[in-house]
Parts: sequence; structure tokens; C-alpha cells
Amino acid sequence: MSDEVVRIWTEGQVGIMELNHPAVFNCLALAVMEALNAGMRGFEDGEQVRVVLIRSTGKHFCTGADLDEVKGKRSDLDALKHFISYGHGVLRSMENSSLPVVVAVQGLALAGGLELMMAADVAFAGETARLGCQHAQFGLIPGWGGTQRLPRLVGERRALDLMFSARWISAQEAQAWGLVNYVVPDTELHAKAMEYCQTLATRNANGIAMMKKLTVHGLSGNLDHGLALEAAEAPAALMSDNVTEGLNAFQEKRQPNFK
Repeated sequence: MSDEVVRIWTEGQVGIMELNHPAVFNCLALAVMEALNAGMRGFEDGEQVRVVLIRSTGKHFCTGADLDEVKGKRSDLDALKHFISYGHGVLRSMENSSLPVVVAVQGLALAGGLELMMAADVAFAGETARLGCQHAQFGLIPGWGGTQRLPRLVGERRALDLMFSARWISAQEAQAWGLVNYVVPDTELHAKAMEYCQTLATRNANGIAMMKKLTVHGLSGNLDHGLALEAAEAPAALMSDNVTEGLNAFQEKRQPNFK
């Protein structure tokens, strides 16, 4: 097995980042967050990758932050602040990336693992996966966006219930709540997520980047703010060469070949 805490490679136009420390349930140490950040920057700086897939080795996706590392930093406020703020920055950069980010979750996705999953754009879960915001069980609070992303995805009451109770929910319940998009057989998880990523890689990359940008930034304000952003960007986007190719493909009853 590789000694890398995160394995990073490409398959075609899909960039893959794989958490690779199953002995500690792929917990998120600072080194892991640094590797994820470097991987995203590398994919964005290159021209090959059209979509990013985050997955993990072992039985569980990720059970949260490395609490041994957190405990060790509690005597140094500056180090603790850096640990929290760096994680915030990594997850926010995934949301703001021009690349779509897909995550595949098996086993447990808890606390920081749930926060990582929520920062992705599309989530797959194995049918036996379980998800939870477990911070309250140990007297903690979410530190990487859990109090903000969770209610935006599932609503205030459900979010507060998960945070207060620290209970785990099934993949099926998570899908019903809108916390994950797809629930698939455990044995097919990585294949199904990869198939989805390969489909996204055939789409108009500029169009996907713009849709993601408008959605993320539109949600930061009210409906009028978001509609104004869309109205401002749509005309120029419709003048692009890829839109010409898409319209020609529609008229010619073929699949488009986007640049």
C-alpha cells in the first residue's frame, strides 16, 4: 500500500484524490488537507482534468478530523486556529473551483468527513453507508463548515437534530433529505461514481463552470441577487463556440464535441 495519505492521479479527464489512511479511518490530519489542496490546485492548473472525484480506501470514507492532532494543538491557540482556518479554506476552494467535484462515500462519513462530503458538488453513497455530525457526542462543535452547509442542504430542523443528537443516518435517509444524490450497491460505488464523472467530462466545461459559479455565488444572497448574476452572464455564455457546437449537434442529431 502507498505511504501517501492521499493518492492523486488521473484517469482520462477525471482527476482522482483518494484518502489513503484506512488504519485511522481516513481521518483528516493537516497533512491530508494540504494534500487535498495541492491536488485540487494541480488539477485546476492543468488542461486535462474536467472533473474531480474524491474517494477513499478501506472500510470507511472518513470519520472526521484527526482528534489526536487536535488534542496536541490545544496548548497552542495559533496552531489550532491555523488547523481550523486551513480546513475551511480547502473546502471553500472546492466549492469555488471551476471543476465539478464528485464524492463517493462508503462506510462511515462522520463529523469532518461529513463536512468534506458536503463541500463536494455531487455525492454518491454505498447502500450501507452511514452519515452523521458526531461532534456533540464528544463536546465539540463543527469547525469546517458543518453548521452552515448542513442546514443549507437539509433544512434547519434536520440539521439541528443531527448536530444535537450526534446520531447516524442511513444512506437512504440521507438521500431522502438531499444530503446525497445517489445511493448505489456498495460493490459498485467507485465504478458508478467514475461512470458519472466520465459523463460530466463530455459536457461543456465552460458551461458547467459557469453554472457552478452562479449557483454558489447566487446562494450567498437573495433570489433577486442570484437572478441578476444569471442574467448578466447568460448572454455572453450563449455566444460561445461550444454553444454553437451544441446547437449544431442538436440539429444534426449527434453528440456534441466540446472543446
